[in-house]
Amino acid sequence: MERPLTGRIKPDGEPLSIKEYRKGGGYEGLRKAVKEMTPSQVLEEVKASSLRGRGGAGFPTGLKWSVTPADDGTGGHRYFISNSDEMEPGAFKDRILMEGNPHQLIEGMIIGSYATGADRAYVFLRWEYGESARRLRRAVSEAYEAGFAGKHILGSDFSVDLYLHVSAGRYICGEETALLNALEGKRAIPRSKPPFPQVAGLWGRPTIVNNAETLSNVSHIIRNGAEWYRGLSRCRDGGTKMYGVSGRVKKPGAWELPMGITIRELFEEYAGGMGDGFRFKGMLPGGGSTDFLVEEHLETMMDFDSMQKAGSRLGTGTMVILDDKTCPVGMVANLERFFARESCGWCTPCREGLPWVAEIVKAIEDGSGREDDLTLLEEQTKLLGPGRTFCAHAPGAMEPLQSALKYFRADFETHIREGRCPYKAQ
Repeated sequence: MERPLTGRIKPDGEPLSIKEYRKGGGYEGLRKAVKEMTPSQVLEEVKASSLRGRGGAGFPTGLKWSVTPADDGTGGHRYFISNSDEMEPGAFKDRILMEGNPHQLIEGMIIGSYATGADRAYVFLRWEYGESARRLRRAVSEAYEAGFAGKHILGSDFSVDLYLHVSAGRYICGEETALLNALEGKRAIPRSKPPFPQVAGLWGRPTIVNNAETLSNVSHIIRNGAEWYRGLSRCRDGGTKMYGVSGRVKKPGAWELPMGITIRELFEEYAGGMGDGFRFKGMLPGGGSTDFLVEEHLETMMDFDSMQKAGSRLGTGTMVILDDKTCPVGMVANLERFFARESCGWCTPCREGLPWVAEIVKAIEDGSGREDDLTLLEEQTKLLGPGRTFCAHAPGAMEPLQSALKYFRADFETHIREGRCPYKAQ
């Protein structure tokens, strides 16, 4: 099984130097793009690869790049950004890639800049990722020294400057327009769309924002071709994917596997199944903002379309396991408190609704819930659902709640009826 993203990461976790990266074919994708392909050909190759965004939304990467308008001839800057503000509960896949092979991300950004006409590229990094920042700074410096970044890359007319921006760190910065506001030094709140960032993004100029894992795939696609990349996958989505498992399993961790692996394979073969003394109760398949799935879904493929048909989302692909000795009400209460605290406060339903929801769920968890609370919560999952708020933050917060009310309703009712958390007696 080929593992283009992680196959060359050292067992001790130390980053690849540029010399080590180039020994394995590093920067050959950039050389091929700049020397043998036009920007349009690079874009079409990425389109043909069926690469979809790995940050959660799953938007086709080549299609996203293709809607960037042609150069308007004004001489203004165009931007390319890696969203490296990884903050989804349960996710740590981007950190593995950035710390283990930072040049892979840098090369993907430079190729993406070439394809979209960008002359400024930023890594927007979560501030807690201090080690990632140190390694990325070193990689950027090495790329400049080798002539892969800066002016007239590889002797061509193509130039791009790279910058590392360490953010103040808020969950909302995962939303690309809130990220742009933060990068401009403004309050991190989402913008109205349209216009979309591809047309009017950073400082009003055309801008592409992609997740760090997404961009780590690009150099391999260009070097080996779209057909090779599609062949790595078991489904219509191209390539491999960083999957993760956390919770009370025998071997929690993260692995690069073919896109479309089943939940059961990931959970049992790679994470080793449940730890001794624990039984499987449910799971969040793609981080804290995805719907719970249960045992009947274990054969579901971990790809964008299959997960949607099952009633959830692939999200980050980093699943969180719920065991039979952990209170599902308490788990949801913890998630809702997190999302309430991370609301940017821009729109009223999210700012006022999420703290109220968190308060109700916490009351149920503490044994002071009322019978009509479940009706109230069900109403809120609709009032804070898609189309009711300014961005996807509150709808994402409703996903674990609405699915918990569906699959673990008896646990909520027991809390209310007995006026206590039955799991705390175990």
